[in-house]
Parts: sequence; structure tokens; C-alpha cells
Amino acid sequence: MSDAPPAIELRNLRFSYRTGPEVLHINELVVPTGRKVFLHGPSGSGKTTLLGIIAGVLLPTASEATQVLGQELSALTPGARDAFRGEHLGYLFQLFNLLPWLSVLDNVTLPVQLHPQRLARLGGEPAESVARGLLERLDLAAFVHTPVTELSVGQQQRVAAARALIGRPSLLIADEPTSALDADRRARFIDLLFGECEAAGATLLFVSHDLALGQVFDERLSLPDLNAAGVR
Repeated sequence: MSDAPPAIELRNLRFSYRTGPEVLHINELVVPTGRKVFLHGPSGSGKTTLLGIIAGVLLPTASEATQVLGQELSALTPGARDAFRGEHLGYLFQLFNLLPWLSVLDNVTLPVQLHPQRLARLGGEPAESVARGLLERLDLAAFVHTPVTELSVGQQQRVAAARALIGRPSLLIADEPTSALDADRRARFIDLLFGECEAAGATLLFVSHDLALGQVFDERLSLPDLNAAGVR
């Protein structure tokens, strides 16, 4: 673990949307492999923009390093960044991004159907079996064949979590993942995230404005403190 490159290494990173003002200016952000990191900041501080850069969805306007899992993202073509993200990152979106025409089970197994490396990391266990196990731990065992459009917001959020976790991604990014969960389910949800990350040796970057959640993480970072652009 100590010989592994940082899971995230950003240096002198700047980002602006088109000709607008600078949204991010981060001198340094280094997240060691295997850490569980809590990143907080108010609305408008650039959290989702930063996650888009780490996931390779956005490219910085300028940077000395934009490295994720040892890969310099700016050196990849758009297609290669998409493939890298699909194989190695689990992304729990704030708005879930579930496919409405698929069942709960099919939404969860989609990443391993699309990306062979994630399928290989199941170790030969059938994808449906792994997905059912995740859904059971998230109290969704009774909904495996239900269209996601028939679920509550909280249930959809948990389906999105199972989809992000399947195939043991090396880096799990969670954008406000507990906003629709009650206190009991929130605690179990975080326990599941931690357990899956530890089993895979994965790094967790968990973004929220709820500071109370940060106490159980290895490290707590404030984006306003990191961001010299001072976006509010």
C-alpha cells in the first residue's frame, strides 16, 4: 500500500467554465491510496466541479498534475478517459443517474456488463449474485425486479450506491450520497461503503455539506480552504 501512487494527486489546478470566472484554483490535493476522505463545503464552493475533474468528465483549464490512480488524465483521449472511469471508478451521483427503463437489478449490474475489468474483479461470482448481496445489505432485496421509477427517492439513492460499488472500483466518489436517507439507514449505508472499500483496498472520496458525518472518516478536508479561487 505504501508503494502505491496516491489515489488522487492534483497540483496547481485551475478551472473555469468557458470565459467565466475561475471556479477552482487548487495548489495541492493529495489523497493517499486506501484513505476514506470527507470533503465538505457549502453550495457553490465547486465540489461537484472538482469531482467532475477527478472523474475525468471535465479537464482543468490548466494544471501541473491531474493524476488519478497514477494516471495523468490530461494525457488520455476522451474515449480513454471514459474507459478508465468505467473500469476503475465508482461514482455515486447526487442525482443518481439511474436508467429508468431498467429494473433495480439491471441498473446495479450494468457497470460489470459494460466493463470487463470490473467483471473480472468479481472473481467468477455471478454478477447477479453480487448485486443481490449488495441490495440485501441496503434493504432492497424485495425490489430487485422493480422498475427504478417505482422506488422512493431514498430507495433510488441506495440502488445508485450498489451500482457504484459493484466490481470493486479502486476509487469510489460519492457526491452527497446520504441526502435522502434517514439516520438509521445513513449509518448502515456508510458502514457498507467503508466495508466494501476496505475489502477492495479502495479509496473513498465522500462529499457532503453535513459536517456531522465527517467524524468517522480518516481525514476531513474543507474545499473553501483548498480553493484559492474563493468561489461561494
